[in-house]
Amino acid sequence: MKVAAVQVDVKIGEVEQNLAQTIELIGETRSAGAELTIFPECALTGYCYSDLNEARQFAQNIPGPATDLIVKALQEFGGYAIFGMLEPSPEGVYNVAVLAGPNGVIGVYRKIHLPGLGVDQFATFGDRPFEVYDLGEIKVGIGICYDSAFPESIRIMAIQGADLIALPTNFPTGAEQMTKFVMNTRSMENKVYFAAVNRVGEERGFRFIGETVITDPTGNTISKGSGKDEEILYFDVDPEKSRNKRIDRVPGKHAIDRLADRRPEMYEKLTEPHSLPRPGRDD
Repeated sequence: MKVAAVQVDVKIGEVEQNLAQTIELIGETRSAGAELTIFPECALTGYCYSDLNEARQFAQNIPGPATDLIVKALQEFGGYAIFGMLEPSPEGVYNVAVLAGPNGVIGVYRKIHLPGLGVDQFATFGDRPFEVYDLGEIKVGIGICYDSAFPESIRIMAIQGADLIALPTNFPTGAEQMTKFVMNTRSMENKVYFAAVNRVGEERGFRFIGETVITDPTGNTISKGSGKDEEILYFDVDPEKSRNKRIDRVPGKHAIDRLADRRPEMYEKLTEPHSLPRPGRDD
């Protein structure tokens, strides 16, 4: 399947403008043959809100006006899209990534790991498990930005059969090591494709570093975006390469399978609750 990763600038609070840009770019990527188009985190809303009351103004129900317009565009153009926005929660807002197609909203992922930055400082923690979606040719798992710093997140989706991990991001200055090393590692250790789709530009004193990175199941970089320019990166996902987890380095003598070789009975500590304080958050 041909996939497009769209690295763009986003205008905070300008939902209509961001939405129009998203729809226009879906048309462009579909013209280039992409079956799936992935946009950055909070691509419809912007990210660096100063408080919860401000962010609430730009959250929309899903399905709702914004997702309805994107579904309508997909009915015209075909294909699928993953894009970030804000969704109302009982306590305020969720930071979400939406997967939509011509028949409507397919899935909504609510960000589970929240850093002390931007809207995540007061967003509601995601309350749904990681999920993998079957798009016919490939299966796609979805995380958002900081989730990639937790290897458990990606491993769960690999176990569920993901061929591609789509990660809408807002990596700011200081996160360069993520685009240099982490995505490659997550791909290699799970034998999956990985698309960390970042934004560019500045928002309320924060600069976003771009460097959208696409990696293959060997952990090699397929393509990488610039640090400042808006651009579209295209790549192909071959599910045969992601689904065969066995690696025979020396036939008959050296074989590994990083999913089959797991020892989950030894990992109990990973699921124990903790009481460590979270930077930038009171909860």
